[in-house]
Amino acid sequence: MIQPFIDYLKFEKRYSPHTIRSYQDDLEGFFDFLREEFGELALKEVSPVVVRSWLAALKDGGMSSRSVNRKISSLRSFYKWQLRVGGVELSPMTAIIGPKTNKRLPVFVEQGDMAELFDRVVFPGDWEGLTDRLILAILYHTGMRLSELVGLRERQADSGTGTFKVLGKGNKERVIPVSPVLLSMVEEYKRLKRVELEEPDLEFLLVGRTGKKLYPKYVYRVVREYLAQVTTIDQKSPHVLRHTFATHLMNAGAELNSVKELLGHASLAATQVYTHNTIEKLKDIYKKAHPKA
Repeated sequence: MIQPFIDYLKFEKRYSPHTIRSYQDDLEGFFDFLREEFGELALKEVSPVVVRSWLAALKDGGMSSRSVNRKISSLRSFYKWQLRVGGVELSPMTAIIGPKTNKRLPVFVEQGDMAELFDRVVFPGDWEGLTDRLILAILYHTGMRLSELVGLRERQADSGTGTFKVLGKGNKERVIPVSPVLLSMVEEYKRLKRVELEEPDLEFLLVGRTGKKLYPKYVYRVVREYLAQVTTIDQKSPHVLRHTFATHLMNAGAELNSVKELLGHASLAATQVYTHNTIEKLKDIYKKAHPKA
Protein backbone atom coordinates (compact mmCIF):
# COMPACT_ATOMS: atom_id res chain seq x y z
CA MET A 1 0.00 0.00 0.00
CA ILE A 2 2.76 2.46 0.86
CA GLN A 3 5.46 1.34 -1.58
CA PRO A 4 4.27 3.53 -4.51
CA PHE A 5 4.44 6.54 -2.19
CA ILE A 6 7.94 5.57 -1.02
CA ASP A 7 8.99 5.27 -4.69
CA TYR A 8 7.57 8.75 -5.29
CA LEU A 9 9.69 10.16 -2.43
CA LYS A 10 12.76 8.36 -3.73
CA PHE A 11 12.58 8.96 -7.46
CA GLU A 12 10.54 12.17 -7.83
CA LYS A 13 11.17 14.08 -4.62
CA ARG A 14 14.70 12.65 -4.37
CA TYR A 15 14.67 12.62 -0.58
CA SER A 16 17.66 11.23 1.29
CA PRO A 17 17.67 7.54 2.33
CA HIS A 18 17.40 8.63 5.97
CA THR A 19 14.29 10.74 5.31
CA ILE A 20 12.67 8.00 3.24
CA ARG A 21 13.34 5.48 6.01
CA SER A 22 11.62 7.79 8.50
CA TYR A 23 8.53 8.09 6.29
CA GLN A 24 8.43 4.34 5.77
CA ASP A 25 8.75 3.58 9.50
CA ASP A 26 5.99 6.07 10.39
CA LEU A 27 3.57 4.73 7.78
CA GLU A 28 4.27 1.08 8.54
CA GLY A 29 3.63 1.83 12.22
CA PHE A 30 0.30 3.44 11.37
CA PHE A 31 -0.94 0.61 9.15
CA ASP A 32 0.26 -2.04 11.60
CA PHE A 33 -1.85 -0.30 14.25
CA LEU A 34 -4.87 -0.26 11.92
CA ARG A 35 -4.65 -3.98 11.27
CA GLU A 36 -4.31 -4.80 14.95
CA GLU A 37 -7.14 -2.53 16.12
CA PHE A 38 -9.56 -2.34 13.17
CA GLY A 39 -8.70 -5.19 10.83
CA GLU A 40 -8.20 -4.61 7.12
CA LEU A 41 -9.50 -1.09 6.45
CA ALA A 42 -9.49 0.43 2.99
CA LEU A 43 -7.85 3.84 2.70
CA LYS A 44 -11.25 5.45 2.14
CA GLU A 45 -12.48 3.98 5.42
CA VAL A 46 -9.79 5.63 7.55
CA SER A 47 -11.51 8.45 9.43
CA PRO A 48 -10.15 11.22 11.68
CA VAL A 49 -11.38 9.18 14.67
CA VAL A 50 -9.21 6.26 13.59
CA VAL A 51 -6.17 8.51 13.19
CA ARG A 52 -6.76 10.09 16.59
CA SER A 53 -6.91 6.66 18.22
CA TRP A 54 -3.46 5.94 16.79
CA LEU A 55 -2.09 9.26 18.05
CA ALA A 56 -3.59 8.61 21.49
CA ALA A 57 -1.88 5.22 21.59
CA LEU A 58 1.44 6.85 20.74
CA LYS A 59 1.06 9.43 23.52
CA ASP A 60 -0.02 6.75 26.00
CA GLY A 61 3.14 4.87 25.09
CA GLY A 62 5.23 7.85 26.20
CA MET A 63 6.08 9.32 22.81
CA SER A 64 7.01 13.02 22.86
CA SER A 65 4.83 15.64 21.20
CA ARG A 66 7.65 16.41 18.76
CA SER A 67 7.82 12.79 17.59
CA VAL A 68 4.02 12.53 17.34
CA ASN A 69 3.97 15.65 15.16
CA ARG A 70 6.58 14.11 12.87
CA LYS A 71 4.36 11.07 12.39
CA ILE A 72 1.38 13.32 11.69
CA SER A 73 3.45 15.09 9.05
CA SER A 74 4.36 11.76 7.41
CA LEU A 75 0.73 10.65 7.32
CA ARG A 76 -0.41 14.04 6.03
CA SER A 77 2.11 13.86 3.16
CA PHE A 78 0.96 10.33 2.35
CA TYR A 79 -2.70 11.35 2.10
CA LYS A 80 -1.86 14.47 0.14
CA TRP A 81 -0.19 12.21 -2.42
CA GLN A 82 -3.18 9.82 -2.35
CA LEU A 83 -5.49 12.73 -3.17
CA ARG A 84 -3.28 13.64 -6.09
CA VAL A 85 -3.23 10.13 -7.58
CA GLY A 86 -6.91 9.47 -6.88
CA GLY A 87 -6.42 6.96 -4.07
CA VAL A 88 -8.88 8.85 -1.85
CA GLU A 89 -11.36 11.67 -2.32
CA LEU A 90 -11.02 13.10 1.20
CA SER A 91 -8.09 13.14 3.58
CA PRO A 92 -8.72 12.34 7.26
CA MET A 93 -5.74 14.55 8.10
CA THR A 94 -7.64 17.79 7.46
CA ALA A 95 -9.29 17.37 10.85
CA ILE A 96 -6.10 16.42 12.72
CA ILE A 97 -4.30 18.97 14.90
CA GLY A 98 -0.97 17.97 16.38
CA PRO A 99 -0.03 18.39 20.05
CA LYS A 100 1.72 21.60 21.05
CA THR A 101 5.46 21.45 21.55
CA ASN A 102 7.82 23.64 23.48
CA LYS A 103 10.11 25.46 21.09
CA ARG A 104 13.72 24.51 21.68
CA LEU A 105 16.43 26.99 20.84
CA PRO A 106 19.18 25.55 18.64
CA VAL A 107 22.24 24.47 20.60
CA PHE A 108 25.47 26.11 19.38
CA VAL A 109 29.14 26.41 20.29
CA GLU A 110 30.35 29.77 21.59
CA GLN A 111 32.55 31.78 19.25
CA GLY A 112 35.51 31.68 21.62
CA ASP A 113 35.28 27.90 21.84
CA MET A 114 35.33 27.57 18.05
CA ALA A 115 38.40 29.82 17.92
CA GLU A 116 40.09 27.58 20.49
CA LEU A 117 39.23 24.50 18.41
CA PHE A 118 41.08 25.77 15.35
CA ASP A 119 43.83 27.80 17.05
CA ARG A 120 44.85 25.67 20.04
CA VAL A 121 43.65 22.09 19.65
CA VAL A 122 46.38 19.87 18.24
CA PHE A 123 45.36 17.62 15.35
CA PRO A 124 47.44 14.51 14.58
CA GLY A 125 49.96 14.88 11.79
CA ASP A 126 48.64 11.91 9.83
CA TRP A 127 45.96 11.64 7.13
CA GLU A 128 43.16 11.27 9.67
CA GLY A 129 44.24 14.43 11.49
CA LEU A 130 44.27 16.36 8.21
CA THR A 131 40.82 15.01 7.29
CA ASP A 132 39.37 15.67 10.74
CA ARG A 133 40.45 19.32 10.71
CA LEU A 134 39.00 19.85 7.22
CA ILE A 135 35.70 18.21 8.24
CA LEU A 136 35.30 20.61 11.15
CA ALA A 137 36.39 23.61 9.09
CA ILE A 138 33.92 22.91 6.27
CA LEU A 139 31.01 22.32 8.66
CA TYR A 140 31.68 25.54 10.56
CA HIS A 141 32.57 27.70 7.53
CA THR A 142 29.59 26.61 5.42
CA GLY A 143 26.85 25.33 7.73
CA MET A 144 26.22 22.41 5.37
CA ARG A 145 24.34 19.30 6.44
CA LEU A 146 26.06 16.00 7.22
CA SER A 147 24.68 14.37 4.06
CA GLU A 148 25.91 17.32 1.99
CA LEU A 149 29.38 17.03 3.51
CA VAL A 150 29.93 13.31 2.89
CA GLY A 151 28.51 13.73 -0.62
CA LEU A 152 30.66 16.78 -1.44
CA ARG A 153 32.57 16.28 -4.68
CA GLU A 154 35.94 17.81 -5.51
CA ARG A 155 34.47 19.78 -8.41
CA GLN A 156 31.96 21.46 -6.06
CA ALA A 157 34.78 23.38 -4.37
CA ASP A 158 35.53 26.14 -6.87
CA SER A 159 38.66 28.12 -6.02
CA GLY A 160 38.12 30.33 -9.07
CA THR A 161 34.84 31.76 -7.75
CA GLY A 162 35.62 31.26 -4.07
CA THR A 163 32.49 29.18 -3.54
CA PHE A 164 31.14 25.72 -2.73
CA LYS A 165 28.25 24.44 -4.82
CA VAL A 166 26.19 22.26 -2.50
CA LEU A 167 23.50 19.79 -3.52
CA GLY A 168 20.90 19.96 -0.74
CA LYS A 169 17.48 18.55 0.04
CA GLY A 170 15.27 17.83 -2.94
CA ASN A 171 18.34 17.95 -5.22
CA LYS A 172 18.40 21.75 -4.93
CA GLU A 173 21.76 23.37 -5.53
CA ARG A 174 22.94 26.40 -3.59
CA VAL A 175 26.15 28.39 -3.72
CA ILE A 176 28.03 29.18 -0.50
CA PRO A 177 30.87 31.75 -0.52
CA VAL A 178 33.85 30.59 1.52
CA SER A 179 37.08 32.14 2.76
CA PRO A 180 40.41 31.89 0.93
CA VAL A 181 41.75 30.12 4.03
CA LEU A 182 39.26 27.26 3.67
CA LEU A 183 39.77 27.04 -0.09
CA SER A 184 43.52 26.84 0.49
CA MET A 185 42.97 23.98 2.94
CA VAL A 186 40.85 22.17 0.36
CA GLU A 187 43.40 22.59 -2.44
CA GLU A 188 46.21 21.31 -0.21
CA TYR A 189 44.05 18.36 0.84
CA LYS A 190 43.37 17.47 -2.78
CA ARG A 191 47.08 17.68 -3.59
CA LEU A 192 48.13 15.48 -0.67
CA LYS A 193 45.38 12.97 -1.47
CA ARG A 194 47.07 12.27 -4.80
CA VAL A 195 50.53 12.07 -3.23
CA GLU A 196 49.98 10.12 -0.01
CA LEU A 197 47.15 7.70 -0.81
CA GLU A 198 47.09 4.74 -3.16
CA GLU A 199 44.17 4.82 -5.61
CA PRO A 200 42.13 7.45 -3.72
CA ASP A 201 38.57 8.32 -4.67
CA LEU A 202 39.02 11.44 -6.79
CA GLU A 203 35.31 12.15 -7.15
CA PHE A 204 34.43 12.81 -3.52
CA LEU A 205 36.45 15.39 -1.64
CA LEU A 206 36.75 13.80 1.80
CA VAL A 207 38.19 10.30 2.06
CA GLY A 208 39.55 8.05 4.79
CA ARG A 209 43.10 6.69 5.00
CA THR A 210 42.14 3.86 2.63
CA GLY A 211 41.14 6.44 0.02
CA LYS A 212 37.44 5.60 0.21
CA LYS A 213 34.60 8.09 0.65
CA LEU A 214 33.79 8.89 4.28
CA TYR A 215 30.72 7.50 5.99
CA PRO A 216 28.45 9.54 8.33
CA LYS A 217 29.42 7.68 11.53
CA TYR A 218 33.04 8.73 11.04
CA VAL A 219 32.03 12.39 10.84
CA TYR A 220 29.84 12.06 13.95
CA ARG A 221 32.76 10.60 15.89
CA VAL A 222 35.17 13.32 14.77
CA VAL A 223 32.80 16.15 15.70
CA ARG A 224 31.97 14.61 19.08
CA GLU A 225 35.60 13.99 20.03
CA TYR A 226 36.91 17.41 19.08
CA LEU A 227 34.01 19.48 20.41
CA ALA A 228 34.42 17.66 23.73
CA GLN A 229 37.84 19.33 23.99
CA VAL A 230 36.47 22.88 23.83
CA THR A 231 32.85 22.89 25.05
CA THR A 232 30.65 21.32 27.73
CA ILE A 233 27.38 21.46 25.77
CA ASP A 234 25.48 18.16 25.83
CA GLN A 235 24.86 17.92 22.09
CA LYS A 236 28.00 17.50 20.01
CA SER A 237 26.99 16.65 16.45
CA PRO A 238 27.51 17.90 12.88
CA HIS A 239 24.11 19.62 13.08
CA VAL A 240 25.28 21.61 16.11
CA LEU A 241 28.01 23.10 13.90
CA ARG A 242 25.29 24.03 11.39
CA HIS A 243 23.47 25.83 14.22
CA THR A 244 26.76 27.43 15.25
CA PHE A 245 27.42 28.71 11.73
CA ALA A 246 23.96 30.32 11.53
CA THR A 247 23.98 31.75 15.06
CA HIS A 248 27.41 33.34 14.67
CA LEU A 249 26.31 34.94 11.39
CA MET A 250 23.16 36.33 13.02
CA ASN A 251 25.10 37.60 16.04
CA ALA A 252 27.43 39.43 13.64
CA GLY A 253 24.49 41.19 11.98
CA ALA A 254 23.81 39.02 8.93
CA GLU A 255 20.38 39.43 7.34
CA LEU A 256 17.91 36.67 8.04
CA ASN A 257 17.17 36.07 4.36
CA SER A 258 20.87 35.72 3.58
CA VAL A 259 21.28 33.11 6.30
CA LYS A 260 18.24 31.30 4.90
CA GLU A 261 19.88 31.08 1.48
CA LEU A 262 23.20 29.90 2.91
CA LEU A 263 21.49 27.15 4.91
CA GLY A 264 19.29 26.08 2.01
CA HIS A 265 16.04 26.45 3.96
CA ALA A 266 12.84 26.34 1.92
CA SER A 267 11.24 29.16 3.92
CA LEU A 268 12.16 31.82 6.47
CA ALA A 269 10.17 30.03 9.16
CA ALA A 270 12.94 27.47 9.63
CA THR A 271 15.60 30.19 9.84
CA GLN A 272 13.79 32.51 12.24
CA VAL A 273 14.64 30.31 15.21
CA TYR A 274 18.15 31.77 15.10
CA THR A 275 16.82 35.24 15.85
CA HIS A 276 15.84 33.95 19.29
CA ASN A 277 19.43 33.02 20.00
CA THR A 278 20.50 36.49 18.89
CA ILE A 279 18.00 38.12 21.25
CA GLU A 280 19.22 35.92 24.11
CA LYS A 281 22.78 37.04 23.33
CA LEU A 282 21.73 40.69 23.42
CA LYS A 283 19.95 40.17 26.75
CA ASP A 284 23.09 38.62 28.18
CA ILE A 285 25.24 41.53 26.95
CA TYR A 286 22.74 44.00 28.40
CA LYS A 287 22.73 42.32 31.80
CA LYS A 288 26.51 42.25 31.97
CA ALA A 289 27.18 45.72 30.56
CA HIS A 290 24.35 48.07 31.55
CA PRO A 291 24.81 49.69 34.99
CA LYS A 292 21.08 49.56 35.72
CA ALA A 293 20.45 46.06 34.40
